[in-house]
Amino acid sequence: MTAHDSSLHRRPAKGLLGWLRGAGKEDDDASPAPFSGDESAQAVHADPRRQARAQVLGDIADFLLNHDLEISPFTLTIAHDYLNGGDGRMMRRIDERLRAREPLTSDWLERTAKEAGGDQAEVINRLMHRLETNMEAFDRTSTAAKSAASDYTVALTAQVDGLDKAPSEALLSPAHDTSEMVHELVGIARNMLERTATLEQDMARSMLETRALRRSLEQARRSAEEDHLTGLPNRRAFEQRYAADYKSARDNGEQLAVAFCDIDNFKRINDEHGHEAGDRVLKNVAAALSRISDDRCHVARHGGEEFVVLLRGRSLHQAWELLDDARSAMAERRMVNRANDTPFGKVTFSAGVADVFAFPDPRSALRGADRALYRAKAEGRNRVLLADANTDLRGKSDRRES
Repeated sequence: MTAHDSSLHRRPAKGLLGWLRGAGKEDDDASPAPFSGDESAQAVHADPRRQARAQVLGDIADFLLNHDLEISPFTLTIAHDYLNGGDGRMMRRIDERLRAREPLTSDWLERTAKEAGGDQAEVINRLMHRLETNMEAFDRTSTAAKSAASDYTVALTAQVDGLDKAPSEALLSPAHDTSEMVHELVGIARNMLERTATLEQDMARSMLETRALRRSLEQARRSAEEDHLTGLPNRRAFEQRYAADYKSARDNGEQLAVAFCDIDNFKRINDEHGHEAGDRVLKNVAAALSRISDDRCHVARHGGEEFVVLLRGRSLHQAWELLDDARSAMAERRMVNRANDTPFGKVTFSAGVADVFAFPDPRSALRGADRALYRAKAEGRNRVLLADANTDLRGKSDRRES
């Protein structure tokens, strides 16, 4: 059973869903698209980008219709990710449910998404709260230790002052009973030792708990900034790195380049070989790009089949050479689907690379790299093209089915 199983009941499309289906393809059961007309149809068929968008919209509409799902940002995201190779764990759970011929419901999808991904922000917040609480307890213990030490000092000083002020003859006199004074000194010392031992145990326990919480917090932060499938930093981590490197490179007069890389014909790989095979392809491309990574070159998964590379201290040509070598090495490999020994054939990627400081701002540089990537796709794929700051300043292009 698949998202396009013809045996599933298909309801008439209305409203937004009808528009989605009308944008996707011609269908006798679909309601007329709001923009229907000869000119619109000709425009869609004449522009490959619009055709790709229309196909994606149509596939998403079919997925929601076939599984009787309501339209919401959540279900639209799930449908898009499922059809275009998103979260591997979530997609495998959906495949397992479909193979078991159990229905997909919004409640099940939301519950499964939470189990598969978890709320990293909530985890981090809980850990931060526990760490703050533990630090407060540690601070209270330290304050108590200081107070105990101060009390001990005051008490001991009083006894020493008493001894110092007493005439030596009186101290040596048989009538003077020193046992009471000695007893008081011993009592003070014993009380201080007991309080010190207790405080040392409390502080040691607080230190151990604080270290454990800090390790857990660091792991949660890494998890929140790591792509679960490839092990690469995710888009969130890249955004933070990009902002920091942009400021540092600008202040230090260093060169900075950014590139978008996108696996060619990835949807076809998923359609023909399945999402698990698609996940393996993603991992292989991620590994190929990771080989060029070092402390001056950072690779992240930007989403779907797209990766982003940040290269610091390299000219635009040097960045192009590094990426083109990685592209060439990937193109020379011949991959096989281990599940059924079916060859994938040649797996390639295309890329666009931009000189960040040739553009007005960091966002413009990203758009420039994205436009260069689109041109690489349009010119035949499996190539790396340089962005032109004079022409590659338009909005983000749609490269689905490319």
